[in-house]
Amino acid sequence: MNSLLAGLALAAATALTANASAQTAKPTVVLVHGAFADASSWNNVIRILKRDGYPVIAVANPLRSVSADGAYLSNLVGSISTPVVLVGHSYGGSVITEAARGHGNVKALVYVSAFAPEAGETAAALSGRFPGSTLGPTLAPPVTLPNGGVDLYIQPQKFHDQFAADVPAADAALMAATQRPITEAALNEKSGAPSWDSIPSWFIYGDQDKNIPPKALAFMAQRAHSRQTDVIRGASHVVMVSHPEPVAKLIARASADATH
Repeated sequence: MNSLLAGLALAAATALTANASAQTAKPTVVLVHGAFADASSWNNVIRILKRDGYPVIAVANPLRSVSADGAYLSNLVGSISTPVVLVGHSYGGSVITEAARGHGNVKALVYVSAFAPEAGETAAALSGRFPGSTLGPTLAPPVTLPNGGVDLYIQPQKFHDQFAADVPAADAALMAATQRPITEAALNEKSGAPSWDSIPSWFIYGDQDKNIPPKALAFMAQRAHSRQTDVIRGASHVVMVSHPEPVAKLIARASADATH
């Protein structure tokens, strides 16, 4: 009799522990970098999220085309069994918008100085919809690809001021040296049906962004019915590098709101 009671007590305790674990489990945060950057641009945010118990994956975005990059990310999302929060920076916003469609485990979209295109829109057109982008003159001569397309880079000597003005010069120099190019075709490829019209979204960006005009970012946030939009005073295009704390805080807020 005593052994039966002990067994029942153990089973009950196990069930309670499992239930508590399920209630406190955090979604997987998938971070997607944009053009002229790489996955290390998320390092400061990753440190905070990992400290707070979030599983994190920083994707190596191919930067080849919206459809192909979206499919690449979609395959990754499909391999994750937990709820997912997709976070995109810059062009990475176009990619998460594309990749989230059809995945019931994607619970939130977080746009970090990022494009949130409507169907048929391009990143290039959205950048030019409002005045303020100074990216064009800072680009290096295009690199011709075997398929006839071209890769785009930012000139290293102009990278700091254009892309990361609020980052220490030494760090910006490293970022300029390790920047990954994007194809011109990717910036001019029309987006598919948006996922932000059915998945809740959050936005954060700097008011000194020189790549995507802040007015364009505000427009996209309002159009997507952003649950929360944070504008960081004095922040450049790489707000996640210079201000990782508010970016991580917004990701945590999106994670909590969307999964409870």
